[in-house]
Amino acid sequence: MKKALSLMLGLLLVFGVFAPSGEARRSDFKLGNEVFLEKYAYLINGKRVGLVTNQTGVNSQGKSTISVLAEYPHATLTALYGPEHGIDGKAKAGAYVESSMHPTLKIPIYSLYGKTRMPTAKMLENIDVLVFDIQDIGARSYTYISTLNYCMKAAKQNNKTIVVLDRPNPLGGTIVEGPVLEDKYKSFVGVDNLPMTHGMTIGELALFFNRNIGADLHVVPMEGYTRDMIFQDTGLRWVQSSPLIPDLQSVFGYAATGLGEGTGIFQADAFKWIGGKGIDSKKYAALLNKAGLPGVTFIPEKRGSAGGVRLKITNYHAFNPAKTGIYALAYAHSLNKFKVPKSGKTIVMFDKIMGTDKIGKYLSQGLSPQQIEANYAPQLNKFKQERKQYLIYN
Repeated sequence: MKKALSLMLGLLLVFGVFAPSGEARRSDFKLGNEVFLEKYAYLINGKRVGLVTNQTGVNSQGKSTISVLAEYPHATLTALYGPEHGIDGKAKAGAYVESSMHPTLKIPIYSLYGKTRMPTAKMLENIDVLVFDIQDIGARSYTYISTLNYCMKAAKQNNKTIVVLDRPNPLGGTIVEGPVLEDKYKSFVGVDNLPMTHGMTIGELALFFNRNIGADLHVVPMEGYTRDMIFQDTGLRWVQSSPLIPDLQSVFGYAATGLGEGTGIFQADAFKWIGGKGIDSKKYAALLNKAGLPGVTFIPEKRGSAGGVRLKITNYHAFNPAKTGIYALAYAHSLNKFKVPKSGKTIVMFDKIMGTDKIGKYLSQGLSPQQIEANYAPQLNKFKQERKQYLIYN
């Protein structure tokens, strides 16, 4: 029975489309989920386990953490929890996801992007330990880290232990950029006072979040990981993290092209293009290329009635997605004077993505991207100092 179950899990639970990273795997590198049962199994031995995961929750061999924990004889996997896009990662952005029953394990799959985004007491009643294993993409507005934050709060409220299996920040751990989110603008696309790109792993973020939560938190660290590593340096294969993030170009392009919510400036081709109506593609490319943004060049490319540019990332280690995104917005505004959404009684999505209403005001005032950078620099520098105490890796 156990062997049959293992075979079915191998066939059914290894989700995702793998994309080669282009690098040989480092022999000394291990994900948190590979270190977990080797050195931290005591955290779940003899206990009922709930697992927050999706198709990205796999080890370096592509085996899902669902399979690993279902087969582990010293603990009992009793519940699964899925974030935005569902546990298989196939639902569209923002789409309501229903809870369901796992077809072979016969345990509940609770949706954390349906009736609730935080696990309820009912959802947690049959577990002792909540384990989190999801690959993030390093940008504040990507909601998997919001799900982590909400799970930590639920664990605290319901007296459950939470264990975070650490994973790389694909953008690396050294580039920290963008305006820092202000309390007024907290939402599910900005759950804590982070800049647009924070340069922290999911485990480091958990430690940062816990300063205000106080959960019984345990982070299982990676081995062989250093701050200067981007995803390509791990030798892992990228698992499509959501429908519009199929590959590493999209991961790096997300914070550079996906900031224009409500402005008419939009991304296309899975975050590899940015533009809008009323923009001269050649002028836009010239402005961006003249700015000397690191690790990227811009190729003029019209899409239908919209002018814009395609990003060609030439150096992934040097590329700064959030900085690039601020410049792309500022230069787009200089060309087509798009109307900046403004918050009133309701906070508009543009300000939620920015984490503040100041960027919109700066754009409306016609400030240059260099001036905008200088204005948010003090808050960013303060965050850089604060985050140091939560960093795990050198």
